[in-house]
Amino acid sequence: MRVRKAVLPAAGFGTRFLPATKAIPKEMMPLVDRPIIQYAVEEASASGIDQIIIVIATGRSAIEDHFDSNASLERWLEDRGDIEMLRTIRRISEFGTVAFVHQREQLGLGHAVLMAKDLVGDEPFAVLLSDDVMLNPNGAPVTRQLIDAHRAHRGSVIAVQRVEPEEVSRYGIVEPLHEEGRLVEIRDLVEKPAVGEAPSDLAVLGRYVLTPKIFDVLEQTPSGAGGEIQLTDAIRELTHEQPVFGYQFEGVRHDAGTRIGWLKANVAVGLDSEVADEFRAYIRGLDLRD
Repeated sequence: MRVRKAVLPAAGFGTRFLPATKAIPKEMMPLVDRPIIQYAVEEASASGIDQIIIVIATGRSAIEDHFDSNASLERWLEDRGDIEMLRTIRRISEFGTVAFVHQREQLGLGHAVLMAKDLVGDEPFAVLLSDDVMLNPNGAPVTRQLIDAHRAHRGSVIAVQRVEPEEVSRYGIVEPLHEEGRLVEIRDLVEKPAVGEAPSDLAVLGRYVLTPKIFDVLEQTPSGAGGEIQLTDAIRELTHEQPVFGYQFEGVRHDAGTRIGWLKANVAVGLDSEVADEFRAYIRGLDLRD
């Protein structure tokens, strides 16, 4: 069955970016000239996804407004003759069907995914965490890579990447059962293991293609740390019922959920934008000596 739908959780408080996120969702923080979440939506669309389900917090409509049309702005741009920007603005509302689900309580990533159950239905689907900005300008989008692996192997597939040993405690870490090329069959997952106790150096990152069985598992998953339902816990249980694979994707990931990661992502995007030459010249001219 074709993967047609993607779930994008976007209901968190974004406390790492306060006070900026007091009034806007962290997913609306810009990378150069587009909000973070738009990069994930564009990646999903370029991967063949035609139905986007965004899980948002009640009372925060900025994301809905962004993906809706804006007739007055479009008329103003047309009157000014700024046709190129008009096309850019109109394209935002043309990524396919975009639906919104309201998460009234912040009960964790697993709960956010579960909120989309009725809209996803009984079919495989993708999950994209927009904090993880995945850039692969010369190849297939990361979500497309996972979808291709799912089609070939029929199990759930999660994005993994090797990390430095001292970084394992920041991630869910895969315990491999079998590894072949970029594909890893998963025996188990360990959430944020202590350095020296991790079963591998393969970290779970923010892209998933999941079978609908995950909803049944999530409904039975007890609250974990902080009273939240963790998606990692549910995927761990899923490995006992179905094959689950990790895929070592091609591309570069930036953790835009942290301040330094967001700054690095802006630099990476800026160096691949229409202002790249001017930006590169500016960087070269900086005096970075202490």
